Amino acid sequence: MASLKDMRVRIAATKATQKITKAMQMVAASKLRRAQAAAEAARPFAERMEKVLGNIASTVTDLASAPPLLAGTGKNEVHLLVVCTAERGLCGPFNSAIVRLAREKILSLTNEGKQVKILCVGRKGYEQLRRHFDRLIVEVIELRGVKNVGFANAEEVARNIVSRFENGEFDVATLFFSRFKSVIAQIPTALQIIPPVFETTDSNGAEAAYEYEPDEIEILGELLPRNLAVQVFRALLENAASEQGARMTAMDNATRNAGDMIRRQTITYNRTRQAMITKELIEIISGAEAL
Repeated sequence: MASLKDMRVRIAATKATQKITKAMQMVAASKLRRAQAAAEAARPFAERMEKVLGNIASTVTDLASAPPLLAGTGKNEVHLLVVCTAERGLCGPFNSAIVRLAREKILSLTNEGKQVKILCVGRKGYEQLRRHFDRLIVEVIELRGVKNVGFANAEEVARNIVSRFENGEFDVATLFFSRFKSVIAQIPTALQIIPPVFETTDSNGAEAAYEYEPDEIEILGELLPRNLAVQVFRALLENAASEQGARMTAMDNATRNAGDMIRRQTITYNRTRQAMITKELIEIISGAEAL
């Protein structure tokens, strides 16, 4: 059995841990407001741009003349998985949920005989994926020194993807991230970005006829790379909000668990101390009666 001094040290250490987790929860809560506002502000632009590109792409009938980012390579053999995770841990199942979705996709593709390549954006995803898929990881992009994710960071990732596509390194690219829903709910999401998959419009609705200047092919050639950067930027913002929400929940649970542990340790300490006092009194009384 541990001594009373060891129990006091253990209780003090648990209280110190509780203070740290409480402080981390408060910091995550303050960061969550800004991250959530940024993620929600980026959604309408990204969704509208995707819808506009979908309308323009639906008018292109000759895929041979379409930009490569729209038509793809025409093959489905080599897949690039862009896995976006956080640079830090202590955020509950946030990173693991994204990696789990990516792992399921990797196993599904390999079972179909496809070749898989992985581009990790974020250190935590790389640390988990390298255990089983180290040979599939082609590059790791870390955002460790970035305080607030900006569009320049998304453009860097998008340029990397486009460069690899133009060099013929893959046929299909899929983006993995966590979509923010609430503090306690983050949804792991897989989005195919090359060739892009646009939502089909309702054929029963009345569609206006547009004339484009310049033509559709030139517009798509200009907007598709930018749309890729916008979708990556949206994924990074969604990840930032999801990470803070998951960290806030995880630290709240850790603070509650520390409180329960402190109560149990204090009860054990008091009982042990009372037992030692009772034992000493019995020894004193027994010695006095022996005399």
